[in-house]
Amino acid sequence: MTDELFFTSATDLARRIKDREFSASEVADNFLRRIDDLNHETNSFTEVTHDLAIETAKRCDEAAARGTSLGPLHGVPVGIKDLFDFRAGVRNTFGSLPLKDFVPAKTTEYIQRLEKAGAVIVGKTNAPEFGHKGITDNFVSGATSTPFDLTRNSGGSSGGSAAAVAAGLVPLAQGTDGGGSVRIPSAWCGTFGYKPSFGRIADIARPDSAVSTSPFVSTGPIARSVDDATLMLSVMAGPHPRDPYCLPALSGGWSIRADSGLAGKRIAFSSDLSGFPVDPEIAAMVSEAATSLELAGASVHQVKINWPVDQFELSALWLRITGLMYISALEAIKGWGVDLINDHIDILTPAFRDMILAAQELTAGDVLKDKMLRTAVQDAVQDVFDDYDFIVSPTLATSPVQNARDGLTVGPTELNGTAVDPSIGWCLTYPFNFTGNPAASVPAGLTRAGLPVGMQIVGRQHADLDVLAACAAYEAAAPWIQTYPGNK
Repeated sequence: MTDELFFTSATDLARRIKDREFSASEVADNFLRRIDDLNHETNSFTEVTHDLAIETAKRCDEAAARGTSLGPLHGVPVGIKDLFDFRAGVRNTFGSLPLKDFVPAKTTEYIQRLEKAGAVIVGKTNAPEFGHKGITDNFVSGATSTPFDLTRNSGGSSGGSAAAVAAGLVPLAQGTDGGGSVRIPSAWCGTFGYKPSFGRIADIARPDSAVSTSPFVSTGPIARSVDDATLMLSVMAGPHPRDPYCLPALSGGWSIRADSGLAGKRIAFSSDLSGFPVDPEIAAMVSEAATSLELAGASVHQVKINWPVDQFELSALWLRITGLMYISALEAIKGWGVDLINDHIDILTPAFRDMILAAQELTAGDVLKDKMLRTAVQDAVQDVFDDYDFIVSPTLATSPVQNARDGLTVGPTELNGTAVDPSIGWCLTYPFNFTGNPAASVPAGLTRAGLPVGMQIVGRQHADLDVLAACAAYEAAAPWIQTYPGNK
């Protein structure tokens, strides 16, 4: 096998394994060796599951020998996130010191679906403590770097997944997105990241089935191409009777056509998402990338979104409702015998701790006011979609930040002379976690310093196929596969 294989598409890799050009065991062995050799560069994986991967690959080969296939991902190496994305028997740290040795007994539903489709899980990917910020760094495993500059952060919270895909350690990785956590690291690692409509992938949360509704948290794929991400999404998607918020299965399947994805579509474009301070170079690059949308057949219009409050108040709203989500999650973790708030508060990441403590002080009146503010955000977004098919903006306002050495890397506190929240305020992603709209980050080129920039494409409620087709049309007009540092 040559190094070229490590940047082969997942779709092609699955086909070649099924055709027995390679065995799944050969592929797994080579990817595991690459991870062992190169993971220290990006710090993408917190746990490498050698035995599990070898065992799964062997089952794939046994099935192939019988003339059968385990499914669409037969033999394809996949990384899964180190949060609530459990694989039974595999250490899952949450990026949290009190839980650094936690091993779940059950496998999360969408991870089960990946395995049933033949995916070979090669490890757990790094994330900030409980995914509380748009940076990947923690006290357990440290910071994850973008392969484009190993001194700079990959973004978060699915930073290990995006860095692993960009570095050719896996062709596919799974992430979760509650404020941009699939799209943010995809922008800083030059990958394609997709946040599906809320409910598109069933998530069985217990004891609180509504824990992922405020903000809307979605599981999504991270890949090097739209086709690969769509393949992974098609495997994970679908309803489950124990998820009261899941969407019905798509009646026509997950087929998309790039050649018609943007033809005749109306795009609402804003280089600053109507009020976010954005680095001028990034704003100019995304504006230029938007011309590829026009070349693919869309009409692009400068549009203003009438947010009910400014970007700093919007980010404060996200911090408050996310803090409440964590209160619910930590109550569930008490059932595992771990009380993070009362027994371990002093060793939590300070920003994460502050979110929890602030959420404990909220009154019922405060929560009701935030629900109404969130509704006003929903209306502002829908006002645009009354007339347009997509909203397009930069994914992030700034380039990857330098990694700290103490586990406390954060984003900027100021951009263009305007204060932003360092956890999430420099991300133009989280407003669409208030609403649940499907959204993607596509690579929009490299800065003068050689750092990736992402362009965000947001679609109407539940219009996943439209967003994916639009992204495929953009990819055809402005391909990015040649940009990865290891794919030269």
